[in-house]
Amino acid sequence: MAERMPVESTAKLAVLIDADNAQPSAVVELLAEVAKFGTAHVKRAYGDWTGTRLSGWKAHLLAQSIQPVQQFAYTTGKNATDAAMVIDAMDLLYTGRFDGFCIVSSDSDFTRLAARIRESGLTVYGFGERKTPAPFVAACDKFIYIENLGAVGAPVEAKQASRNVITQLRGDTALVNLLRRAVEAASDDEGWAHLANVGNIITKQRPDFDARTWGYTKLSDLIDATALFEVRRRIPGDGKPAVVYARDKRRAGETPRQAAAEQ
Repeated sequence: MAERMPVESTAKLAVLIDADNAQPSAVVELLAEVAKFGTAHVKRAYGDWTGTRLSGWKAHLLAQSIQPVQQFAYTTGKNATDAAMVIDAMDLLYTGRFDGFCIVSSDSDFTRLAARIRESGLTVYGFGERKTPAPFVAACDKFIYIENLGAVGAPVEAKQASRNVITQLRGDTALVNLLRRAVEAASDDEGWAHLANVGNIITKQRPDFDARTWGYTKLSDLIDATALFEVRRRIPGDGKPAVVYARDKRRAGETPRQAAAEQ
């Protein structure tokens, strides 16, 4: 995925919002999250704007410069909004002007659309609530839960000092195994792994992985909080920002030969 994604600051994105399955209260945080991945050159929200059900969206459409796309419900029980989004997405895809798409919905009907866009070599970011079906989540390169947007937890220092937090994190077997395997996969002969590479490996396996799910804003903070890893920040020099590395504490004290023998 890292090879396919363009540089985040230059990526041209199309943001397509299923207003029937998204909350207007989260739109500010949602667009702020989108800005981390690139620039939204297209922002469209789909729904039947003639009724009152989507009235909560109208103020946000103007404030955030989101283009509303009117879609009448021609037949009861048929979701015309989904069809309109899919058609527009394919039209935009064929222009060749975009590097990625942001699909905002908790509806599994967009699973095939996400897969099709990825087949064309573009990056797909999904946004939805935790109730989003697993197939749609897995079809995206990266999936962000709406509940994590704007989430502010307790100070990291306080969390790290809490034995209860450490116990809870270590008790999450799936999380511990995921972190350990990713660190091992990205590690050098001495067991140190560049955390950016660790994050890429995790996202390939779990598109919905997000440190904010456990109350941490960064992967480095989450890994540090488990107390299962050594974390070091190295300054490359020339005014460049620090680079974070992690190593499983079980590897501490091993020589490269010992580590190779265990593998």
